[in-house]
Amino acid sequence: MKTPMQELIERLNNVKPTEFCSIETIKGWAESLLEKEKEQIMDAYTAGESDGEHYEDSYLRYYNKKYGVNK
Repeated sequence: MKTPMQELIERLNNVKPTEFCSIETIKGWAESLLEKEKEQIMDAYTAGESDGEHYEDSYLRYYNKKYGVNK
């Protein structure tokens, strides 16, 4: 499995020198990988959680606290 950053780098490496690639396109690619990144972070937190009380949404609370997301 690749990280979202690795996927973005791969996409950029596959852009042909003669192909126009706007900042908007690159930004769109990066934004499209944000949900995958969030899922990977939550999975890693859940897998690494080894002590204390475990709550079903503890990974989500961790993610929101860490990244300032209030969803």
